[in-house]
Amino acid sequence: MTTPATQTGVHPESTVPTAGRRAAPLADVSVMIGGQGGDGTLTVSDLLGRYFRKRGLYVYTSRNVLSRIRGGHADASVRASREPIAAVKSTVDVLLAFDQEAVAIGAHELAPHGYILYDSTTFKSELPNATGFPFATLVGSQLGQPIFKNTAAYGALSVIFGFDPTETRGVIEERFKRRGGEALEKNLKALEIGRRAALEADGLADRFSVADGNAHDQIMTTGNQAVALGFVVGGGRFFAGYPITPATEVMEYLQRYLPPVGGVVRQAEDELAAVNMILGAAYAGARVMTSTSGPGLSLMTEGIGQAGAAEIPIVVADCARVGPSTGQPTRHEQSDLSHLANLGHGEYPRFILAPGTPVDCFEMTAEALNLAERWRLPVFLLLDQALCQNTVTSPRFDLAAVKIDRGERLAPADVQRLEQYKAYAFTDSGRSPYAPPGTPGVWAEITGNEHDEWGHVSVNPANRERMMQKRMEKMVRAREELPAGRCFGPASARIGLIGFGSTYGPIREAQALLAERGTATRFYQARTLFPVPTHELDPFLRSVDVAFVIEHNYTGQFARLLRETMPDLHGKLKSVRKYDGANFRAPQLVAEIAGGA
Repeated sequence: MTTPATQTGVHPESTVPTAGRRAAPLADVSVMIGGQGGDGTLTVSDLLGRYFRKRGLYVYTSRNVLSRIRGGHADASVRASREPIAAVKSTVDVLLAFDQEAVAIGAHELAPHGYILYDSTTFKSELPNATGFPFATLVGSQLGQPIFKNTAAYGALSVIFGFDPTETRGVIEERFKRRGGEALEKNLKALEIGRRAALEADGLADRFSVADGNAHDQIMTTGNQAVALGFVVGGGRFFAGYPITPATEVMEYLQRYLPPVGGVVRQAEDELAAVNMILGAAYAGARVMTSTSGPGLSLMTEGIGQAGAAEIPIVVADCARVGPSTGQPTRHEQSDLSHLANLGHGEYPRFILAPGTPVDCFEMTAEALNLAERWRLPVFLLLDQALCQNTVTSPRFDLAAVKIDRGERLAPADVQRLEQYKAYAFTDSGRSPYAPPGTPGVWAEITGNEHDEWGHVSVNPANRERMMQKRMEKMVRAREELPAGRCFGPASARIGLIGFGSTYGPIREAQALLAERGTATRFYQARTLFPVPTHELDPFLRSVDVAFVIEHNYTGQFARLLRETMPDLHGKLKSVRKYDGANFRAPQLVAEIAGGA
């Protein structure tokens, strides 16, 4: 089934391990699966990820799908390593192709020893390092349903990589047992069809070997799942949202997690309704959150502005994607920062936090609830598609370490000691004590109009100035309470790297590659983006000769924000930008940094 040919970008057969000889174990392996939407690429990715996890490896999976139910090209990648990883590997060891387009896209990414396994039902490949099996025909003739070709392909991959047959079967049982006996039986048969085909082929068995790892105590999760869990553990009890890629899973997870602890999840009719629902629940005293993406965020803008003016504590998880307008719903970008930093007409305080890992997502969601109630303002969690939806091996979350801070919240006994209650009282701390509606002896007026301490509408110039100062100074007063950035690399390094969100993984790998070349770098992972943490960034920038600001947008939004707030240091900043909808890979960053340092 292997046919000779010579094509550019494809490595010759001589680079592949000799048939029948077990390859040296790979400590870092990548598999790319491509085909049409509905071919089951994500299923194969999930099955491989489950197997690698059973072998104690760190796993990172990513997806590249279209915004449609079926049809159009889709691909996924699975990376497994003995070392912690948080990014796509720069090369592919094995490409599984369900259509010709997958070969065209993935062949140029193959490592020198890389190999292609493809479904020859509808096309033939002339590449020298490719083997085809008619998976759809094989399972269709024996099971009556070609759809099981993805499980058969997983079976063939298990032979190529020398997987343990018992554990390979266990993965299928784990994945499909909830679908009933018939579905499980057919998938097990499809697995054996694929295994048998590969075992009978010349030179495929044990072509590669994957070394075991020691990450058995870790978990597999996504940023969306971590945000949902952080909301529950952090005391969140009301969530309203509307489905939108790539944020939908936050609501889906909460539908499972929140009701058992007495919480409420509401799928609103649109984003306008969702933000107004959480405003009402927050005013009533609940800890609240909504999740959305760019188009939904635009619809929520007026409601979020009301939260800023009325000092109502809300948390908004913005799972950024490619814009503007509908943009590319399933692609990766970090272009919402400018929108969030300048969201709405007029001026009001807000915090923008940027988790970079699932642990960050969990911990910072819980802390966002604290910050929102402590300072009574909107808090944004700025995530991105890769962080939200890609699956990664992560340390377990420390649920016991989460502390709940409801701010200056008045109990009935506290109210009894007050001479009077003012919802917007001026205080030395800049925070107004809050009593939930229904507290005996309390009456308050809450409004998005400018108001006095009582909440009465006011156009008095002196009151306006004082209220504006009270609100806006929260961003200064809270500075030390906001999530601090993290630094990686020697303090003596003269090359600085700055990034946020999912750029964390590629930047850390690029640092390692540069270190191998003898180039030292220091990476500042920004976890608070607004207000800009100048107290951290000023000493960081003064310690380096140049700082590359790495982000996924066209205009370099974070770099521009840094230049505006630290104009005396802007000459040290260089933008490294990517806006094609795909994630950075470490070699790309290495080239940019080496060429610009």
